[in-house]
Amino acid sequence: MAARLVISVTSADVGARITTRRRVSGGFSDAVGVLESWEHGVLRVRKRDGTLVEISEESLVAARIVPAAPPRPGRP
Repeated sequence: MAARLVISVTSADVGARITTRRRVSGGFSDAVGVLESWEHGVLRVRKRDGTLVEISEESLVAARIVPAAPPRPGRP
């Protein structure tokens, strides 16, 4: 059974934690983090490690809101 790729995130979801899949040369790339902005066709997603990923709206093939990350063992 093939996975269904759906984009269920909009610019109204800024501040939410999302997961994305986008086309890149050679295949696909995923990013999970907080949607910081969606302006002029570019999504900006802040990953847990603090890096900011810029994703062109045209390369996006799937995106959805996901729950907050569970606490990592040994960290407050």
